[in-house]
Amino acid sequence: MPISKKLALSDEQLEELMQTTWNMRIATVGPGTRINLTPMWFGWAEGKIFTFGRGQKVVNVRRNPNCTIIVDRNEKFPELQAAMFQGSARVLESAEEEAAESGMEAVRLQMGRKYAGGHGQPAPADPGPNRATASGESSRWIVFTPDRLVTWDNFKLKDLRKK
Repeated sequence: MPISKKLALSDEQLEELMQTTWNMRIATVGPGTRINLTPMWFGWAEGKIFTFGRGQKVVNVRRNPNCTIIVDRNEKFPELQAAMFQGSARVLESAEEEAAESGMEAVRLQMGRKYAGGHGQPAPADPGPNRATASGESSRWIVFTPDRLVTWDNFKLKDLRKK
């Protein structure tokens, strides 16, 4: 049964979820037909999701761009809020492709602020942009463009039960 549209996040709620939540989970097709599901830090700009990955995730996207991403928060069922995106990703193979990608600079600034101090250190007053860039065989930015979005806000369940 599909999720009721009455449970959907508003545009404002979606934007807030995407700007403040630390982790997403990205599902790609791994070697063979196995699904590879990985939590990753991410940025959100212009309706696209950006992440910097290494290793198998980059190899998977190069081989098969079809992905699903979920961004969610809260643990208890009545409090779950989430956005599930389905679409395709692509690997930015060079610093030139990064520079040409619409939304990339906004994401670098956003991720610099969001994750400053993310490894237990205090966050600096002005963290500056995320400076990760293409290197080696498989350290790359991945840009995901959704073609389907499903959201839910289980806080709204109590309102549906009252009707």
